[in-house]
Amino acid sequence: MDMTGAQWRKSTKSGSNGGDCVEVADNLPGVVFVRDTKNRDGGTLTFGPAAWQGFVKLVKEFGPVG
Repeated sequence: MDMTGAQWRKSTKSGSNGGDCVEVADNLPGVVFVRDTKNRDGGTLTFGPAAWQGFVKLVKEFGPVG
């Protein structure tokens, strides 16, 4: 999938100490990309907007797992 033009931002829940960080690009129509900040070339998860919104809602409701 073409990620040209993706504008990545770090999760607001990611710390500034270089720990577990996630970046999200949700500026392209019809797709949301997610990647690991520490391993940007290690792969990207791709979600549809509705699936991503559902995931975010669940995380806000139940908190992170781990």
